[in-house]
Amino acid sequence: MLTTLKTSYTDTRAADLAWALGREPLPALAVLDLELSGAKLQLRLLGASHQVILEEGGRSCSETVACMPGSSTPLPLGVSKRFDEWEYEFAARVETLTQGSFAGRAQELLALVADHPHGLAGTFPGSPHAFTAMLAQRHEGQVRWRTWHAYPQEGQLVVTRTRIGARMPAAL
Repeated sequence: MLTTLKTSYTDTRAADLAWALGREPLPALAVLDLELSGAKLQLRLLGASHQVILEEGGRSCSETVACMPGSSTPLPLGVSKRFDEWEYEFAARVETLTQGSFAGRAQELLALVADHPHGLAGTFPGSPHAFTAMLAQRHEGQVRWRTWHAYPQEGQLVVTRTRIGARMPAAL
């Protein structure tokens, strides 16, 4: 699903993004509710930020990547956590592209996500290449999602990848 977000572009620097687990739902500009083989997943666009809320088997988890006032947790390159019955893995990277490469990559990503049944993308008024996009799937018992946060004025694209699933028993 592709939508034009009804807001000004406020998260203007990739370096301002922070990461958090377990935050309450924040006000969203666009939401996509999904059912993935028993898991309920809500993809939420918060502007140039995202929040994903997963509910499965009576447990829930939320991931937020956004400019969060007062947050002291910058966007990490990687996180691996165990909580409840789940294993959670997060990875992020920043791609710096030339203006021409950025435009092509933006069009490619928006085309990928726009018509995907598990995809949500929002573009901002004023720049066709300012967007946030999310794509989710269930694979081998795990729920996975990828996100892209575009900062055309910097030529930067923040790419995240998350995987969460049942904790595997320890080998004997």
